[in-house]
Amino acid sequence: MPSIYTLFNVPTPFDPYNRFQTSYILPPSILFFIRALIGIYIFTALIYKLSHDDTINREQSFSYFTNLTYWGLGFYFITSAFHTGVYAKKGVAPLGTWKKPLQLAHTVYYTTVINFPLLVTIVYWSILAPAEKPFLSPYLAWSNISYHALNSSFAGFEIFLTCTERPAWIHLAVLLVILALYLGLAYVTKATEGFYTYSFLDPSKGKGRLVGYVFGIFFGACIIFVIVWLMVWGREWVAGKVGLKPKVAGKRKLVGDEERGGEGQVGEEQVVKRDEEGEEKEGEEGEVGEKKKEGKGEEGEVREK
Repeated sequence: MPSIYTLFNVPTPFDPYNRFQTSYILPPSILFFIRALIGIYIFTALIYKLSHDDTINREQSFSYFTNLTYWGLGFYFITSAFHTGVYAKKGVAPLGTWKKPLQLAHTVYYTTVINFPLLVTIVYWSILAPAEKPFLSPYLAWSNISYHALNSSFAGFEIFLTCTERPAWIHLAVLLVILALYLGLAYVTKATEGFYTYSFLDPSKGKGRLVGYVFGIFFGACIIFVIVWLMVWGREWVAGKVGLKPKVAGKRKLVGDEERGGEGQVGEEQVVKRDEEGEEKEGEEGEVGEKKKEGKGEEGEVREK
């Protein structure tokens, strides 16, 4: 039976080609800068909204799935910027030294970052926005664009401009569990605070309608996961076809890529084989040289006799 780390695609050593810290287009230093900039923008938006928006309760804001995913985006980009910055400077990312459970958690975290923002964007603009006035004021326009449009742009950045691998299929089950837990949180909020975080969760408007929305969102999450998986696969396929290689830190050289599916992995085994072949040739040449010397010595002895 495969271990949990095998199921979640957490190899040993973890991320040997530094896919979480590299891009096919951007050098690690630029990738670090962009990730840090995105993280700073997200936290600026969160703090500004909490401190200046009088229409929301600061404690209740954590009951909204939109806000929770936006906090998750912010922490991801700050964390990934840190790892990328260290990798750009030293050529080694701290992520590779973490304990296995933390590495597993990071892979799942990344999967939420490239999936949940897309779900939030689709649900808001298709279900919630028509009943609201998202552009009623400059502040509302900025807030809704930041939380319900730029969030998917940030996810798209991680999908298309990094070298990360496709998420393991078992991650889909984790995403569905998280959505189920949030559904419970929404009704706990109703019981303790007296309001529904999203109007479509109100059963008084029709239980059949509620069930339809809930299952529709869960089904939508599955579709989004498959589409994201295919987009990551497509990025790797294109990279392999056009010969793109990850922009690595320092003077490290990339030798070859895997051809299947454009995986773009570094062919370090080829380097090892070449080194071994070189050593064998050197050894063979040394043996031939010694035999020649021995032959010359025997010829000298014959002449003396």
